[in-house]
Amino acid sequence: MKKRIITSIEIVFVLALAFVLKCLVSDYFFDALILFIACFAAFETSKLFTKMGKYNYSILATVFPVVLLISNLIGIIYDKNVGLTFTLLIDFALIVLFFGIAFIYGLINTKKSLNEMKIRKEKISLSKYAFNKAFNTSVTFIYPSFLIMFMNFLNHIDSLTTSFASVDKFGGYLSLTVLLFMFLIPIFTDTFAYITGGLIGGRKLAPKISPKKTISGAVGGTIWCVLLSVCTYFILNSIPAIYSAFSVSGFAFWQVLLISLFGSMLCQFGDLFESYLKRKADVKDSGKILPGHGGMLDRFDSYIFVAPYLLLAFGILVMVI
Repeated sequence: MKKRIITSIEIVFVLALAFVLKCLVSDYFFDALILFIACFAAFETSKLFTKMGKYNYSILATVFPVVLLISNLIGIIYDKNVGLTFTLLIDFALIVLFFGIAFIYGLINTKKSLNEMKIRKEKISLSKYAFNKAFNTSVTFIYPSFLIMFMNFLNHIDSLTTSFASVDKFGGYLSLTVLLFMFLIPIFTDTFAYITGGLIGGRKLAPKISPKKTISGAVGGTIWCVLLSVCTYFILNSIPAIYSAFSVSGFAFWQVLLISLFGSMLCQFGDLFESYLKRKADVKDSGKILPGHGGMLDRFDSYIFVAPYLLLAFGILVMVI
């Protein structure tokens, strides 16, 4: 417990520093943090897949977030010319391209592939083995890399004026607001799901996947997340500059209520999904980089599905407002 608390404090400090640097220096400091998280999470996912018997290229899985970051930043810089949809299509094209590279690599390195097949007792053709390995690697390109890297768009949403025509109404405070809620929603949900579940107990939520999670914890986590998110909105609204931005944009507490409600549910789905992967891989933690928490994937699994959801949710609000 002591290690977990210390690590939690360190995580909060790093996040706070990233927010400060984003506000005072440059948005790219936050991109660096996102890339760090994505690379480690992808590496850990690759290792989980390997333990599940889904062999893949761990190096390719680990470096692919760098490719996505470059693609996303180019798309963000040239948003007026290409728009967000085109950038996302390029990302998918890169996933297909690197799948092809991995597949061809497996075929060309015949001796290495055949040796792996012998060690792993794979009684299939070389081409099928190369295809399976390339496919498994490409899955890591999507989960977690592609989904996590939606944080790039959230970080620069104020610049996506072509994709979100009304973004200027927020006076440059939209990215700060979105990122703040992106980190707070999982924190609120996880913390109060743990507390509520521990106090009330009751029927298990998904006993075969995560035996410690309870239905009471899931419900309590969501309720408290919604309440605290609305409180956060009012706290932000007390800051004159942000109050002005919220007033002009028409951003209201009921929208925060809906966003946090569905966001909290997605947090718990992301947590359960990663627990499912660990159960299939027969491991307790995805890694050891964060003492008391496990791996990067263990700590940020709740954010993987929340990031694209928030871009969609705030995007709709911006276009509707």
